Amino acid sequence: MDADTLLTTTRAVRRKLDLDRPVAPEVITDCLRIAMQAPIAGNMLTGIRWLVVRDDALKAKIADAVREVGRAAQEQYGHLVAPRALASASHLLDIIDRVPVLVLACLEGRPEGGNGELTGFYGSIYPAIWSFQLALRARGLGSTITGYHLFGHEREVGELLGIPEEFTQIALLPVAYTTQRDFSPAARPPVEEITYFDGWGRTSPLE
Repeated sequence: MDADTLLTTTRAVRRKLDLDRPVAPEVITDCLRIAMQAPIAGNMLTGIRWLVVRDDALKAKIADAVREVGRAAQEQYGHLVAPRALASASHLLDIIDRVPVLVLACLEGRPEGGNGELTGFYGSIYPAIWSFQLALRARGLGSTITGYHLFGHEREVGELLGIPEEFTQIALLPVAYTTQRDFSPAARPPVEEITYFDGWGRTSPLE
């Protein structure tokens, strides 16, 4: 798969996760090794941790926390989401405990301060999360960033998994092989309409 295809067809996969095909730990490790080559802020590099959950009992307890918040959020805000996207998110809540692997991305410290500090904190790990998703896609697996449990249940899940309090859980990624290999680029706004040159609103470069 060439780089352009990989970058334009890596989707948030929820409905097309293969719940019956096992995912070997070595596959996850290989993808995480690639993820750690992402452009990461050097001073935060040693604070990144990945927690891979394969145990069914643990996945079931995590799923309870995810579902409680997720279903409440969908009930309250579902009318703001396109029906297809809402159905996809609802499906993930139904089956998340059956997904072969859950991967938690964590970073040492707690985000504080203004926009600059928050950008530095989250920006130090999200490139690695995206690289992890790309590496999965290249191997026929899918994932999606999930954060429902972070609203009120982060500490509960942290205690369940033994995550130290000084680490922030950034994202939960359900991981499985996909039931289809080919994905298409998604509909996006024309880049010519959302790209400005040398000043806000100027959509073409000055000659």
